[in-house]
Amino acid sequence: MKKFGILRPLMAGAIAGAMALGLAAAPASADMKKREFKVVGTWGFLDHWKEREGPFWKERLPKLSGGKLTANAKSLTELGLSGFEIMRLLKLGVYDAVHGVTTYVAQDSPAIEGADLSGVIQDLDTYRKANEAYRHIIAREFEEKYDAKLLMIYAWPSQQLWCNLGDKSIKEYGLHQLKGKKIRTYSTTLGDFIEGVGGSAVTIAFAEVVPALQKGVADCGLTGTLPAYNAKWYQVVTHNIRIRLGYASSFLAMNMKLWKSLDADTKALFNRELPKLEDEMWAATAVNDLRGMNCNASGPCDGPTGGMVPIEPTAADKKMLKNVVENFVLKRWAKRCGTQKCIDEWNATIGKISGMTASM
Repeated sequence: MKKFGILRPLMAGAIAGAMALGLAAAPASADMKKREFKVVGTWGFLDHWKEREGPFWKERLPKLSGGKLTANAKSLTELGLSGFEIMRLLKLGVYDAVHGVTTYVAQDSPAIEGADLSGVIQDLDTYRKANEAYRHIIAREFEEKYDAKLLMIYAWPSQQLWCNLGDKSIKEYGLHQLKGKKIRTYSTTLGDFIEGVGGSAVTIAFAEVVPALQKGVADCGLTGTLPAYNAKWYQVVTHNIRIRLGYASSFLAMNMKLWKSLDADTKALFNRELPKLEDEMWAATAVNDLRGMNCNASGPCDGPTGGMVPIEPTAADKKMLKNVVENFVLKRWAKRCGTQKCIDEWNATIGKISGMTASM
C-alpha cells in the first residue's frame, strides 16, 4: 500500500476516535435552552461539508445536547450563494452561523486577507502555526467589521495551479511560462500573484470554473488539490503545477448578538466541541492534500485517476516565487492594509513564522 493508502485509515481512525469521545459526553444540563441554528456551510460537493461541517450540525450537535440544540444547516451550493456575501448576511442576522473562506469575506478588512496571502507558506504545518498566531487579529476584525464571534479556523488542501496546456507530452513548465495566460482566481491576493508572473487574473466562482476552462475563458485555474479532483477539473485541464499558493484559510463564525444571548451551558458545549472539530479539519486537510495530488495524476487513488501531468517547481521557480511574493503580493497587500499597525501585526505573527516581511 502506498503512502496515501496508509494515511487515510489513520486519519479516519483519529477522527472516529475524536467523534466517539465527543458523542460520549455527559447529557446536556437541564438549564440548556432549546435552540435551532440557521447555518451556512461550504460547498456541498466537497469533503469538508459532507464529512465534517454538515455532520457536526445535523448529527453531533443534537446528540451532544440531548436534542436541545439542532440546526437548519445547508451548504453554499444548496442555498445558491457564492461565499463572498456570507459575513454580510451573518451581520444582518439572516444566518446564525457561517462557514467561509477568509479571502472571500475580506472586502471590508484587508487585515482578514492577511491570513492567507498567496505563496507565503509552502507547507501545512507552518501554515497552521501561522494561522494560530494570527487568530486573535481575525477575531478582532470579525467583531469590529461584522459583529461576529470567531469560533473556528481551518484550511483546505493546498491551492495549486491547474492548466490546460493541450499536450500531455509536456513534462516541464516554468512559472515564467504563465505570462499571458488567463488564470482563474478567487481573491485579490491570488490575483496579485498571477499579475506578478505576467498572467491575467480572472475571478470566477468555483462552480463555474469547469465550463470556463472548457470554453477557453480561462487557460488555468487555482484551487485546492482535492477540490480540483472532486469537481473533475481533470476533464478539462492537462497539467498540475505544484506551487503552493495558500491553503484557503477558512472559519466558522457566529452572529455576536446571538452568541452573547446563548446560555452558559450552550457556550460551554461549543467551546468544548469545536476545537475537536477544528483538529479533525486540519487532519483531513493534511491527508486530502496528498489524496488530491495523487488522484488528479496517476494514483494511488480510491476512485478514477485524472491522468494529469504533475509539474514540480524547479529552483528557478522557487526563486521567482519568492520575488513575486515579496514585490507583488506583500507590497500590494501592505498598501491595501494601509496602516503601520496592520503591517506590524502581520510581521509579528505570520511574517515571523514564514520568514517574510511586509512593507509598503
